Amino acid sequence: MTVYFHEEDLPADVLASGPVAIDTETMGLITPRDRLCLVQISDGGGNEHLVRFGPDSSYAAPNLRAVITDPARLKLFHFGRFDIAALQHYLGALAAPVYCTKIASRLIRTYTDRHGLKELVRELLGIDISKQQQSSDWGGPVLSDAQRDYAASDVRYLHQLKAELDKRLEREGRTALAQACFDFLPHRAQLDLAGWPEIDIFAHG
Repeated sequence: MTVYFHEEDLPADVLASGPVAIDTETMGLITPRDRLCLVQISDGGGNEHLVRFGPDSSYAAPNLRAVITDPARLKLFHFGRFDIAALQHYLGALAAPVYCTKIASRLIRTYTDRHGLKELVRELLGIDISKQQQSSDWGGPVLSDAQRDYAASDVRYLHQLKAELDKRLEREGRTALAQACFDFLPHRAQLDLAGWPEIDIFAHG
């Protein structure tokens, strides 16, 4: 297991074919204000790639953009709504098709309100991961080893989680419902960017 670090783009041909797990780190939670600093990506083979963007980045990243927008490659996220919006806003790359482990968790783990990645990995995979670096400064000139390890862990387990969540979705008869949610997710992210982040357009009131 190796964590590879890159500046401004993903090298060509470093990922195997098939689904990829993707996560982002930003300066905060307001996408237009808080710049994209890091994109983490893994093909599930045991290695993770971290792509860092500087304060003056053009976010060109043609190799990374090609992976994100590849219609033949499934993109796995945890709370994909945020990451998809960040990738669209900064890279101009709309991720699709997608799968979100947080949505899947909410559809089948209705016995709990704890759907964070740490809890999900602990229950489904029996692994404890640290979230201590979650609120650290991702825009600094140097990322610490702890930050790199944390960032890599955010994509390290998504392939395994999908496999376990899919079993439960099938068991509970909610696979088709989950897929409909995943299909809508890129549109939900676009609504966030367009000015409807907190408004439920499906609500009566």
